[in-house]
Amino acid sequence: MDSIVFIIIIDAILVALFFYLGWYFNSKIGKKSILSAEKRAEQIIADAQKEANAIKKEKLLEVKDEWYKKKVEFDNEVNQKRQKIANIEKQLSAREENVEKKYDLILQKEKDIRKLEKELAELKSNLDKRAEEIKKLEIEQNEKLEKISGMTSEDAKKLLIENMINEAKADSSQMIREIYEKAKADAKKEAQKIIVQAIQRTAADHSIETTVSVVQIQNDEMKGRIIGKEGRNIRAFESVTGVDVIVDDTPEAVILSSFDQFRREIARISLEKLIADGRIHPARIEEVVQKTTNELEEEILKEGENTLLQLGLHNMHPELVRYVGKMKYRSSYGQNLLQHSIEVAFLTGIMAAELGLDQILAKRAGLLHDIGKTVDKTVEGPHALIGYDITKKYKEHPIVINAVGSHHEDIEMEHPIAVLVQAADAISGARPGARREPIESYVKRLENLENLAKSFQGVAKTYAIQAGREVRVVVEQEKVDDSVAEKLAREIAGKIEEEMEYPGQIKVTVIREVRKVAFAR
Repeated sequence: MDSIVFIIIIDAILVALFFYLGWYFNSKIGKKSILSAEKRAEQIIADAQKEANAIKKEKLLEVKDEWYKKKVEFDNEVNQKRQKIANIEKQLSAREENVEKKYDLILQKEKDIRKLEKELAELKSNLDKRAEEIKKLEIEQNEKLEKISGMTSEDAKKLLIENMINEAKADSSQMIREIYEKAKADAKKEAQKIIVQAIQRTAADHSIETTVSVVQIQNDEMKGRIIGKEGRNIRAFESVTGVDVIVDDTPEAVILSSFDQFRREIARISLEKLIADGRIHPARIEEVVQKTTNELEEEILKEGENTLLQLGLHNMHPELVRYVGKMKYRSSYGQNLLQHSIEVAFLTGIMAAELGLDQILAKRAGLLHDIGKTVDKTVEGPHALIGYDITKKYKEHPIVINAVGSHHEDIEMEHPIAVLVQAADAISGARPGARREPIESYVKRLENLENLAKSFQGVAKTYAIQAGREVRVVVEQEKVDDSVAEKLAREIAGKIEEEMEYPGQIKVTVIREVRKVAFAR
């Protein structure tokens, strides 16, 4: 027990001793660290003060430099403004001197003007006096002249004015005639050159179409099979094709008659197929005709495509291509419509190339100009306007649409290509053998031509010659002088263009002759 107490006391003493030693050593070390920290802080503060002083000196130097620069710039600017002010003062002083000089000049001029006004006033008074004297002299002279001539001054004025008017009319008529003749000669020469070149480079065959087709048969026995029992075969054939079948005494031949070439071609091919096959009855007839119609429709499309290739045209609407192919089975005044349109296309293209116009558009317009003639009779109206609507519907070029619609002047022409199409159409229709015209319409056209020319005042007689290509007009020489005769020729030609339809051109010749008769007794 005592040993335990002794140990506890010893432990307590040791703990107290260690605690004291720890406190002692800790206080010594803390003081040293505090002293060292204070020394380091003092050193840092001293270094910072040195650095701050250095920075302060440096900034002061920079501020001084900046201040010096600003001062120099300010001085320069002040000097420049002083220089400008000095220059302005010099200019103002110079202007003041000029103003003073001008003021002196103005004063001097005012004095001169006053002098001139006085002189002018004196001159005016003198001139007025002289004018009065001259008027008196003129009145005296006029009175003397009136007594001598026996005419008043008004009558003399009228006579003089009439003479001057007549002389001016004669001179103006002569000048107009000379200008017109020169322009006509130059234009005709150039136009003939272009047209002749186009015609020479385009040679087309002219086939005169008829209204019948002849189908050859092997023997006359086949005629009975074509007619059929009680005529049922021929009636069925005519009903399906719309073509008249003429079976007469013509040996080994059957005649098909129709104004529609397309239907007549379908009937011809169908009849040849039926004759070759030998089976001729109404059901077979309908089958063969339908098959032939389909084949010809395909052939029409191919014909249109071949025509475009021949002319070098592309990108045309398929329906327009079909219309072009359909032209093969249409005629105009006996002229094959497709051949006519191809020829017009070539002529228009050549003339367009000569004039520097678009050759492709010109060919396109020439080919499509008569497209309205391929439409059946259910559509009414002029073929030019029908073609205008068709080309517009299938979005052709505006120049082509206008040329198609205006080639017979149903609408106004908007481009030179339209005029070329009209000229090419007339050239193609005017070729020898190109068109066929009934004798009745031919005679009527000549009568209308003569009557139209005779309707003008001063015309005595008219004669249509050269198959209607020329009209000669004999005028009364008392009523029509030379200058009026030329004007009359132009007026007659203009009226013919407005009121008549004709192929090619018509020459108007006005004849004025003076006959003097005397008798020897």
